[in-house]
Amino acid sequence: MTADGLLVGADGVARCSWSGGQPDYAEYHDTEWGVPLHGERALFERITLEAFQSGLSWLTILRKREAFRRAFAEFDPASVAAFGDSDRERLLADAGIVRNRAKVNAAIRNARAVLDLDRPLDELLWSFAPEQHRRPRSGSEVPAITAESKAMAGELKRRGFAFVGPTTCYALMQATGMVDDHVAGCWRAG
Repeated sequence: MTADGLLVGADGVARCSWSGGQPDYAEYHDTEWGVPLHGERALFERITLEAFQSGLSWLTILRKREAFRRAFAEFDPASVAAFGDSDRERLLADAGIVRNRAKVNAAIRNARAVLDLDRPLDELLWSFAPEQHRRPRSGSEVPAITAESKAMAGELKRRGFAFVGPTTCYALMQATGMVDDHVAGCWRAG
């Protein structure tokens, strides 16, 4: 790893250091992280996965993503909102996902909150994207929380969402391209 927060992979490509040299992490970094993402189902998936990631490695979630998709009806909010007690128990018994009761309950609650919105989820989330964002020169300049992520978290909680604190919201903003935190020198920067 270089001093500026870059990692040069075996392929000779400079990437953000968090990509860690793992092939699946590098693939995620190269093709998804920081790419603008839109659509209710896609954004609901990201909210859900970011919530499940809380306290864990993103790599853990990334490697379980297909199992999460199967377990949570391909992240269709209407289907997840209809989950009842038997679905909760099914999810808590599913070794393919993270089996955390509070996070499972939050996913169901968040699906219901999506259905209760008075505007599209896409529009709501993207309304918090900053108009300007300075590219970090190194990994140490990448924030964990911003004024925008605090505002997003507050609004989502006000609307009934759970497991959406400012750090989780900032990770969501990074993952969905609302901000581009690829450090200067990373091949994906800009």
